[in-house]
Amino acid sequence: MKASDGMFLDSVVYVTTQGTQVRTDGGQIIVHDVDGDDGELATFPTEKLETINVFGGVNFSTPFVAKANEHGIVLNYFTQNGNYRGSFVPERNTIAEVRRAQYALDDTTELAIAKAMIRAKIRNARTLLSRKGVTGTDLLRDLGERVDRATSKDDLRGTEGEAAERYFSRLDEALVDGWTFETRSKRPPEDHINSLLSLSYVMMKNEVLTGLRSYNLDPFLGVLHADRHGRPSLALDLQEEFRPLFCDAFVTRVVNRGTFNHDDFRDNNRLRDDAFQTYLSKFDAYMEETLTHPYFEYEVSRRKAIHQQSILLRKAITSELDEYHALEVFR
Repeated sequence: MKASDGMFLDSVVYVTTQGTQVRTDGGQIIVHDVDGDDGELATFPTEKLETINVFGGVNFSTPFVAKANEHGIVLNYFTQNGNYRGSFVPERNTIAEVRRAQYALDDTTELAIAKAMIRAKIRNARTLLSRKGVTGTDLLRDLGERVDRATSKDDLRGTEGEAAERYFSRLDEALVDGWTFETRSKRPPEDHINSLLSLSYVMMKNEVLTGLRSYNLDPFLGVLHADRHGRPSLALDLQEEFRPLFCDAFVTRVVNRGTFNHDDFRDNNRLRDDAFQTYLSKFDAYMEETLTHPYFEYEVSRRKAIHQQSILLRKAITSELDEYHALEVFR
């Protein structure tokens, strides 16, 4: 169980310890260990809380729910693995303020945020290839510079598409012998690498959805991906900067280290059940590994970095920051 970093929002709390209960006592919100012997795990002043995110087997007392409604505290429910399940939105809450700012974004601001995301994606793609010993990525560098000159979302999408094509044309060089990758295919994935990439992108989308919902952003209102019924466009936008260094890097790792072999896949290129369980275990451990955040310059887990980017995005949307700082890694 932990509170969010004070430099982000002291008002957002995550409760992940299984078997706990969130209750109220006077002006305090208390997280209590029901199943164990630890007793009171943490307390928070009711007046300062905005959102409580609970994961898995965490319960609320009835008086606490009434107190949350009274003070406008949003309760977000996730599975233990981070899949969103629903929310309790009180009559008086702060979602309206955030959503109003999000819905009021003009085209210029949306384009600026989208540029930062795609610039980071291209830079991160170059970084991954470099880490794998792939040279000659100057064209990707040039495309990254072209991002700044985009005057419309269509221009930006064109640059991103060309960069993705160039990047994927070199990804095969990052794989060990016995594995090949020719071109990106999605529905259905036409080979085992594409299958692992698609699965990793789905997993990452769930991670990003959790981050966005934790900070009360509407994941269906994007800044680059077109609005479409049922499509979490903002999650897909934010996911772009994580694709190369989080998703693709994970796939190349498990392949190159021999975690999977071709016998782990069915005829339709999907992982067999036992291999899928191995995948989930490896992915979860991977997301808990740390990196130095390039903007804040301290160690965080990959999962925490996604939440950091969510709050940076929220602050850019609500004008608490002058610009959005995408996760861009240079080496």
